Amino acid sequence: MTTNVRRSGAIAHGAAVPAPTGTAAPTPAVGGTSGTAGARRIAAAFARAAAAGRAALIPYVVAGYPDHDTSLAAALAAADSGADLLEVGLPYSDPLADGATLQKATHAAILAGATLERSVALIRAISAARPDLPLVPMCYANQIIGGGDGRIVAARLVEAGASGVIVADLTPDEGANFEAICREIGLAVVYLIAPTTTRARRKEVAGRSGGFLYCVSLVGVTGARTSLPPSVRGLVAAAVADSPVPVAVGFGVSKPAHVQMLVKAGAAGVIVASALVDALGPDGRNVAALAALVAELRAATGRS
Repeated sequence: MTTNVRRSGAIAHGAAVPAPTGTAAPTPAVGGTSGTAGARRIAAAFARAAAAGRAALIPYVVAGYPDHDTSLAAALAAADSGADLLEVGLPYSDPLADGATLQKATHAAILAGATLERSVALIRAISAARPDLPLVPMCYANQIIGGGDGRIVAARLVEAGASGVIVADLTPDEGANFEAICREIGLAVVYLIAPTTTRARRKEVAGRSGGFLYCVSLVGVTGARTSLPPSVRGLVAAAVADSPVPVAVGFGVSKPAHVQMLVKAGAAGVIVASALVDALGPDGRNVAALAALVAELRAATGRS
């Protein structure tokens, strides 16, 4: 297993790298993590939202931003204001998929003492306080796999209460060994697709993704946008048609109108990150504003 997966392509260039021209798409590996206990918890959350006639809302918080206690308060506020699942960003010094907002928050968290150990402790605290909320940490390959196979960190995440993990720069080509470990310990491995992902590749990645498929709405890094590209409607519809697991859409989503657009396109879930970090204000402490925005976004998830 390579210890630096950046060479396989940043999110901005397509999280799933297509097969070389003139060759067939890789044959899907036997495996995936959709049968894990974590994936079943995630699937249940999507099912509950669907039964209520809406898409699932997946807010994002940065672990340790602006400090441990405030990030815990933000996570619990998001949970209580309408989150169906919660994505927890694990601060990292080289967050290649993140735009300015998340880079700034991550840097501040690291300066405030955020470490992997403290991030795991935060996940444990969120899980203890809101045990019915599926938690999906987002990290990078060097954080979780490093120079080994990822078992140690993955097991710590499971023990802390995580249901799945998004490894932003890990592709299925390089993820088979890590998937096998996660199948053993019950953790879902969520993969990403981008607008540049070919259909054959999209079907392969969707077939390997555990819990849900993360559909990146645009070519670029994270960050709140004033509008989403019109092409996202077709992208979502195509992803839904090709995916055996729920499709959740993220990157650029910042307001209720965006949520409604994605819900109408058929998304099973909507992920909101930078807009929520922005809502915390310049010092990262306006938890009430974050909670208010989560509630507004949740109100926009209905399909009627």
